[in-house]
Amino acid sequence: MKTANAVSADETEKTAKAAKPAKTSSIRKRRIAGTVVIYIILTIISIIWLIPVVWVVLTSFRAEPGAFTSNFIPEHWTLDNYKSLWANAVFPFKAWFFNTLWVSCISCVISTFLTLSVAYVLSRLRFAFRKPYMNFALILGMFPGFMSMIAVYFILKAVGLTQNLWALIIQYSAGSGLGFYISKGFFDTIPRSLDEAARIDGATNGQVFLHIIMPNSGPIVVYTALMAFMAPWNDYIFANVIMGDNYNKWTVAIGLYQMIQKNNVYKYFTQFNAGCVCVGVPIMVLFFCLQKFYVAGVTGGAVKG
Repeated sequence: MKTANAVSADETEKTAKAAKPAKTSSIRKRRIAGTVVIYIILTIISIIWLIPVVWVVLTSFRAEPGAFTSNFIPEHWTLDNYKSLWANAVFPFKAWFFNTLWVSCISCVISTFLTLSVAYVLSRLRFAFRKPYMNFALILGMFPGFMSMIAVYFILKAVGLTQNLWALIIQYSAGSGLGFYISKGFFDTIPRSLDEAARIDGATNGQVFLHIIMPNSGPIVVYTALMAFMAPWNDYIFANVIMGDNYNKWTVAIGLYQMIQKNNVYKYFTQFNAGCVCVGVPIMVLFFCLQKFYVAGVTGGAVKG
């Protein structure tokens, strides 16, 4: 016969075994409930974020003129807003679009090269004042770019480069080297043994950069290029200050803003929305096509600083 202590131990063990599934089930239910709440919140935020975007797209197909209507969904649909936008002689959107595309593409190439070059030097090479320079660049990057707007304008004016697309390219490319931190973080994750093996074979720093680092840095190259392309594509402040009243050299940001001024808003508001869609489509296509590399570049560059 079992003793009283043995019986008590058996009962305690059975009670513990019965309580364990109940506890596990409770934890699982709390996790599921938490996940459901998170998804509900994210869904609500997504809907709130998408409402203005959907409204702009719908308005671009609206036949009724004017800035405001009582209906969220247009009563009459048309493609004339897009046709008129690209054929408009008063507001030459076509010229502005290709001006912006030209500036963005050239700035993207130059800025990407400068950013990655600076990141490589600070990641792989060791020299005097390296860390002070990185600290100085970090502090300088905390100040918004428009604080230098007036100084940049007068410098460009002194050398005769205002109201010129090359002035915008210089402006967007000149300070790109300060954005090296994410790229440097990514380069820090690449084993140095690759560099050492290449140098043993007689490779120079430039050859290591082009033939060793770059082929292993696809995500960060894509990320850097996307950021370099989007900056001039979306910029209004510097473009407006530098280009002034050179009508045919405006970018889409300046031109679209002029379309919704008081004297023009009633007639051109639907065309303005069509222009917003045309400007947003290239960025959206690029992002969705390169999203995998973009995310890999951000996460890889955040590993080390």
